[in-house]
Amino acid sequence: NRSLKKLVIKNFKDRPKLSENYTEDTWLKLRGAVNAIQNSTSIKYNLEELYQAVENLCSYKVSPTLYKQLRQVCEDHVQAQIYLFREYPFTIIAKKMFNLYYHNRRNTIMIRSIFLFLDRTYVLQNSLLPSIWDTGLELFRTHIVSDTAVQKRTVDGILEQIERERNGETVDRSLLRSLLGMLSDLQVYKEAFEEKFLNETNRLYAAEGQRLMQERDVPEYLHHVARRLEEENDRIVSYLDQSTQKPLISCVEKQLLGEHMTAVLHKGLSTLLDENRVTELALLYQLFSKVKGGLPILLQFWREYIKSFGSEIVCTPEKDKDMVQELLDFKDKMDNVAHNCFAHNEGFINAMKEAFETFINKRPNKPAELIAKYVDSKLRAGNKEATEEELERILDKIMIIFRFIHDVFEAFYKKDLAKRLLVGKSASVDAEKSMLSKLKHECGAAFTSKLEGMFKDMELSKDIMIQFKQNQSDPSNIELTVNILTMGYWPSYTPMEVHLPTEMVKLQEVFKLFYLGKHSGRKLQWQPTLGHAVLKAEFKEGKKEVQVSLFQTLVLLMFNEGEEFSIEEIRTASGIEEGELRRTLQSLACGKARVLNKTPRGKDVEDGDRFNFNMDFKHKLFRIKINQIQMKETVEEQVSTTERVFQDRQYQIDAAVVRIMKMRKTLSHNLLVSELYNQLKFPVKPGDLKKRIESLIDRDYMERDKETPNQYHYVA
Repeated sequence: NRSLKKLVIKNFKDRPKLSENYTEDTWLKLRGAVNAIQNSTSIKYNLEELYQAVENLCSYKVSPTLYKQLRQVCEDHVQAQIYLFREYPFTIIAKKMFNLYYHNRRNTIMIRSIFLFLDRTYVLQNSLLPSIWDTGLELFRTHIVSDTAVQKRTVDGILEQIERERNGETVDRSLLRSLLGMLSDLQVYKEAFEEKFLNETNRLYAAEGQRLMQERDVPEYLHHVARRLEEENDRIVSYLDQSTQKPLISCVEKQLLGEHMTAVLHKGLSTLLDENRVTELALLYQLFSKVKGGLPILLQFWREYIKSFGSEIVCTPEKDKDMVQELLDFKDKMDNVAHNCFAHNEGFINAMKEAFETFINKRPNKPAELIAKYVDSKLRAGNKEATEEELERILDKIMIIFRFIHDVFEAFYKKDLAKRLLVGKSASVDAEKSMLSKLKHECGAAFTSKLEGMFKDMELSKDIMIQFKQNQSDPSNIELTVNILTMGYWPSYTPMEVHLPTEMVKLQEVFKLFYLGKHSGRKLQWQPTLGHAVLKAEFKEGKKEVQVSLFQTLVLLMFNEGEEFSIEEIRTASGIEEGELRRTLQSLACGKARVLNKTPRGKDVEDGDRFNFNMDFKHKLFRIKINQIQMKETVEEQVSTTERVFQDRQYQIDAAVVRIMKMRKTLSHNLLVSELYNQLKFPVKPGDLKKRIESLIDRDYMERDKETPNQYHYVA
């Protein structure tokens, strides 16, 4: 402590006494050092000595004067540099300015190190005074960068360089980075540069967007927009301030996308989807997701495209043959777009489902019928197009379409399933049960109960036939197989009376006695339209077996009794309805396997035609299947199926009306109809709804208001 005290006293004694001469001399020495630093010349004095001189002056309370004098010297020097920026082109000005700024920073650091004592005492104690470092930046900003002429030439030059780069020219990015970094350090970046830069960007891309929308197709335009956004992001990384990123990218997106969203979608969305341009569709979604309101308008156009394209498939009768396959392909394509291009966006997936449901029900019943037939073609025996795994995938795809039309689909599916089961044409029991399981999972047990009943009937029929054959005391030379069908499970078939041979009639009676003996109270009704047989025939070539329908059987058996018959004689003897008979004779005499000869020859069967047995018939196979010629769509079948669908829908309408009235108790006609439209999933006419309401009133489920006939009350 004593040593420290002696040192302090010694230093105090050694310190020169303050006088005007001393202060003036010291300041001249300090100013000379400052000027030497600013002019990049050598300093005559030792830096430690200069530091000590500043400390001495500050100790004698002349800090305010010293600070003012230092500021004035620095300001004079900066002001003297302004002439450097008046007459030169931008590139020279830019380099000179940055060099001056760089030297000014370096010089300020050196000056601050000499005047550090002043900076850390007097300046620090006066919060209103800027530090020596801040003073250096402030003077450069005020007298150089903020000079109106210099700033205009500098900023205009920077903007010109950026525009040239946007037009594909190469510019000095390091110089731009240095200048813009300088503006940012001096805190004039936003007011001096950014506002003008964004205005120029707005103007440039507004004009470019208008021009390119006219000149380029949509895929090319989208790639151009993506490239522009990438370029602007690269500029931010390379030389622009990070704070510019958001307003700059927003500006580009607004001018190149936001202003042209509807035009882009009108001009190119259909083409992109038609041609399955997955890359461009993904880019379109990515770009539109950046713009306010982009995805909602894309969603709207996407929905309308699906409705339009789907309606063309469904509502064009010429396309009926390939309708289902086109629907499946279209659904696959749209699924792929939704998942791979539109990022699994739930809104787009739901819009697709809604659009499919809308267009597929524009043409009542027909899509359901064709889908059922498509399933029938895939599940039939002889279909070698698909393996079990592929068939399972096809059925899964069908279920997606089925969800939009299931109430109508069930009727047509049942009709085709019946044909497959009765004629033994099902490709695979496993595939049939897999489809049934999918339907049950989708719609519940009530939906598939009748279909399951059909399978149960077929299994029971096998057991009954085993028992019948075991109990036959006098076996016939004709082998009989009977399928017992429960009427409520199977499609309705129009009864047709035909004249069967005595042997067949006798065998039917034997089976009838056997069956009714086991199941009293039941009634059997034979369906000749569904029967088929295998006949043994002798030709010159040798013996053959012919697999034919029951109608074909009745016609062929007549030629055991005679050599030639007219169409009128065959009709009288067989009892087959005229249209069915003509198709039967056509299949036997005009098809590929002609076991009958027709006179005169021709593709169609006409009145007066005569037929005889073709003994010269030849075929490489021993058993020949002769297909019955089917009408493309029999009127009876179509009407029957449609009527059954309508009846099923009547029950659904009745249930919905009762459910609504039970909950609401009292309701006007218009509100009731509105509620029904919300609840019913199938299209229905107002007239049909009115009939069902009247029916329920007649059956005392509800009643009209006595004073207001247009209002209904629920009857408990």
